[in-house]
Formats: sequence, structure tokens, C-alpha cells
Amino acid sequence: MSTSEENANLHADTDKHAGIRLSVVVPLFNERESLEALYQGLKSALGGLKDQGPYEIIFVDDGSDDGSFSVLEGLNRRDPAVKAIQFRKNYGKAAALTAGFREAKGELIFTLDADLQDDPGEIPAFLKKMEQGYDLISGWKLRRQDPFTRRAASWVFNQVTSLVTGLRLHDFNCGFKCYRREVIEEIEIYGELHRYIPALAKGRGFRIGELKVEHRPRRYGRSKYGRERLYRGLLDLLTVLFLTRFARRPSHLFGSVGLLLSLGGLGINLYIAYLRFSFGNIRGRYPLLFLGILLLIIGVQFISTGLLGEMIVSSSMGERGYSIRRKL
Repeated sequence: MSTSEENANLHADTDKHAGIRLSVVVPLFNERESLEALYQGLKSALGGLKDQGPYEIIFVDDGSDDGSFSVLEGLNRRDPAVKAIQFRKNYGKAAALTAGFREAKGELIFTLDADLQDDPGEIPAFLKKMEQGYDLISGWKLRRQDPFTRRAASWVFNQVTSLVTGLRLHDFNCGFKCYRREVIEEIEIYGELHRYIPALAKGRGFRIGELKVEHRPRRYGRSKYGRERLYRGLLDLLTVLFLTRFARRPSHLFGSVGLLLSLGGLGINLYIAYLRFSFGNIRGRYPLLFLGILLLIIGVQFISTGLLGEMIVSSSMGERGYSIRRKL
């Protein structure tokens, strides 16, 4: 790309985000009753932040069938700061957030749920916390207004996630968050990875903070999340572990597993060889022999997979694999 083209792209990107300081992204699914109250709450909170400059509110309707988008159309006609995106069908929260992030023009991006359990009045507290140099602030619902079973499952989930990712947060699931633009530009989310954005951001070197927030009782409808979310979340945790620790060194993961399996198989086969040469036969030990051979084969396959992964990573090193804080 020529220097003139790079400068043109830079100016185009600057113009795209010029003027907007705060963007609020609200994913929603069948929340018709709560939208007016949520809008009024956001309007009140953001209206008191005149020193922060212009703002925008982006609602992403994730395929609602209760008329939610008609309410959003009315809000858009009343207030030009309100924008709305409607999906043709329900794609999930990660897709809704991704669409909102792509539309957002602010230097700081807030996300919160549309069920009125998050209090927009706490946005100034997030801004104050961000002034301490954080790149992402995640809300912590200290006193959750949920049934005991959901609180217990969430506690287990958060403990396991903190242990695996090395990021100590009390509430990965909280949708009330504030991001610097650099975070959402560097991280792509899909599936159920939206709840792991702090862990993915930490893996890129961003500074993560946490803020206690009020969790209000749900006023309308019911939760849209079922038990299957827990299972999907645990599977996605494995994805996060790979992306944050082994994406650039796959042989460290596959090679380590393969080495352990190969050593186990080698040990078993050496034991069988000792029996054969010491006692002359291995009658009754054939299943153990087959296990040793199987472990050796699987171990070699894992090691080979790791080496192939390293070759793929090496061939794609032209793509940016690092995160830049600033340039002078």
C-alpha cells in the first residue's frame, strides 16, 4: 500500500470517529416493555456528562418477535442520538455486540443489558475508574437479584474462569462494561465468547479493572438464558485458553500432551520388554502391550499436530500478532 493510500485510510478512520466521545451499545431480545424506561435512564445519565462531548445510543435487536424494533423506531424519530440495528433472526449476544461495536464511533464504548437490571446512572463511576489508566472496566454484580441456583452456577463459573485464565474477576458474566476503542478493534468475538472479552483483552496486554455495580430486580419478562449456556460457556473457555496462551505456540500445547502420552507408552513398552527378556514370555500382558503401542501412536500424532500448527503460525506471521499501546 502506498503512503498516500495509508494517509487516506488514516484520515477516513479519523473522520469516522470524530466528534463522538461515548457510545452505548445495548443488545436486546424481546424487551419491548423495558426499552422506554431504559432510554430515559440512559438519557438522564448521559445528559449529565456534557463535559464528555457528544454521545450515541446503539440498540441491537437480536431478532425480537415482540415488537421491540417498533419501539426503537419511535425512539430514533424522537432522538437522533438513538440508532438501531435489527437482525433477521436471533443470532446470539456475541453477534449483537459485534454489530454494535462495528457501528459505534465513540472513543469509549459502554455495554449493558436491556432488562433494566443494570443502572445507567452508574456510567459516571465507570468513567472515573477509566481515568486511572484502565482499558476495560467490568461490572461486578455484588448483590445479584437472581435465584440461588443461578447465583451458585455463576460463582462456580467465575471461579473456574479466573483459575484457567489467570484474570481475577468476580463476575465475567456481567454485561455492564466500558471499553476503550482499541480493545474492541483488536478482539473479535463469536459464539459465546462475549463473556470472555476481559480474558481475551488481558491476553493482548490490556489493563483490566472491576467496579461494583447495583443489580436491580427484573421488572419485565424473564431471563433469556437457559442451562445450556453453562455448557457452551465451559467449552468456549477451552477456546479462550488456547487463544490466550497457545495461539502463537500450538506445539507447546499439543507437543506437551503428545510427549506425556509418548512417555507413558514408552514406559509401558519398556516394562513389557523387561518381562519378555527376564522371564521369557509375556502371556497375559498383551492388553498392556497394545495400550503402550496405542499411547505411542497417539503421542506422535499430537506432536505432529503441534508441529503442523507451528508451520501454519510461521507462515502467517505477516499478520499482526502483537498489541501496540502507543507510538511516538
